[in-house]
Amino acid sequence: MATDPLPQVVAPGYTESDRFQATGVSTIAAGHALHDTYTAFLPPLLPALIAKFALSTTEAGLLSVFMQWPSVLQPFIGHLADHISLRWFVILAPAVSATTMSLLGVAPSYAALVLLLLVAGTSSAALHAVAPVISGNLSGRNLGRGMGFWMVGGELGRTLGPIIIVSAVAWLTLEGTAWLMVGGWLASVMLYIRLRGVSGRPVNGDAARPWRQALRAMRPLLVPLSGIILVRAFVVAALTTYLPTFLSQEGASLWVAGASLSVLEAAGVVGALTGGALSDRLGRRRTLAISLATTPLFMFVFLGVRGNAQLPILLLLGFTALSTTPVLMALVQESFPENRALANGVYMALAFLIRAGVTVMVGLAGDTVGLRAAFTATAAAPLLGLPILRALPAGRPGAGAATQSRSGV
Repeated sequence: MATDPLPQVVAPGYTESDRFQATGVSTIAAGHALHDTYTAFLPPLLPALIAKFALSTTEAGLLSVFMQWPSVLQPFIGHLADHISLRWFVILAPAVSATTMSLLGVAPSYAALVLLLLVAGTSSAALHAVAPVISGNLSGRNLGRGMGFWMVGGELGRTLGPIIIVSAVAWLTLEGTAWLMVGGWLASVMLYIRLRGVSGRPVNGDAARPWRQALRAMRPLLVPLSGIILVRAFVVAALTTYLPTFLSQEGASLWVAGASLSVLEAAGVVGALTGGALSDRLGRRRTLAISLATTPLFMFVFLGVRGNAQLPILLLLGFTALSTTPVLMALVQESFPENRALANGVYMALAFLIRAGVTVMVGLAGDTVGLRAAFTATAAAPLLGLPILRALPAGRPGAGAATQSRSGV
């Protein structure tokens, strides 16, 4: 398989310096962690919500789709962020998402759950369209490392979220979890204070292409990238949405099922940081190939063991299955430096929408043949992405222009 070392060229004028600005990148990653702590409440709550509202597995899975649906707005938000500062979207997202997600336990009906999740999804879409680009601007030549920091924040939040919510249900009851929203408000205050010195304005906003021209330029990358997102989505959706429900059906308690998701996401913290930094050295294709080849192996092993023996396998699964997102984000952002926010928004929208559709498919399969059979069917899907890697661009579109400009050509 071809590899792509991807030369470390930064478009002139796009970042304030080539230096990795750790303080700013870490602050945005911390905001991501605090935000995603709350959006991670849904999967561990699904068994309780299924019991409360007598939901089918498909209806429960659709709740995740409703939260992901506002991601269709991300390209529009990203296009706007290529021209003006949308820093307030980053600052307010934790407060908005915390409020809506903390109210799930007191929702009186399925329709109320849908409304709360749509609002949370809109807040999440705004954060994920804008914040990674600001983080990328602060990462200089180490874009993979910067996206690794960004994903570490998300994985850390998704690690803490399940433990926090299942513990809160145990101590406060399902209805008492509304008090958890206070943490999100404090997070937004922290972001306001810490980001006052960080510019959210695009450095090269004047150079941004018109959106139609930009989308045409993105097509050669986004087509094969969509295929890779699709094959990954089956395992990722099964694990991150249905793992607590699957383990509950296998006899685990709600707390153990939720804690198992935290184990998976904790491994994803290490995998995201490692994968992003590794791709700066080995190349994006090679790093993706390692993940796509090893994830099915660990998934089959996980399904073949029971009880405590599953926990170390979940660590390996989280490390491999969740390590590729910063690699993909780095590939997208470095490919289109003139429209970095738009490209990131398009990628995030594709990722969320594809995952939403796959989530429904896995839920339907779970209702039809059972979640164990559905998990087994998803295990081999990442292998289908290996041939698709060859269709990714060998280099970064625009890198040559950047190099020419630096050399005075």
